[in-house]
Amino acid sequence: MAGFGLPNFGQLTEAFKKAKQIQQDAQKLQDELESMEIEGKSDDEMIKVWISGNQVPLRVKVNEAILNSNQEKIEQNILQAIQKAHETSTTTMKERMNDLTGGLNLNLPGLDNNDS
Repeated sequence: MAGFGLPNFGQLTEAFKKAKQIQQDAQKLQDELESMEIEGKSDDEMIKVWISGNQVPLRVKVNEAILNSNQEKIEQNILQAIQKAHETSTTTMKERMNDLTGGLNLNLPGLDNNDS
């Protein structure tokens, strides 16, 4: 009756230890991402935005010279800066998660390792 195809107790204990360590490391990563400030700039650097590693908007800086531009150019610059900050934040988050899990393929929604 022994076995039933289940791992032995030592393997289960080790798996739980690893899971607990990953959970603790994930909380540290979450705290680190919250405290990050990631900058994104428009191509001409007239607009700068900062977001956290968790992609929460933090602040915006507008170069006064752009205020003489037309509305479309201002909007385009704002969008460029946001897109660049978001891209950097997303890449940073994926890299840190990959480091945390040691490259394990956990198939987490939104963190697909194959799209980077």
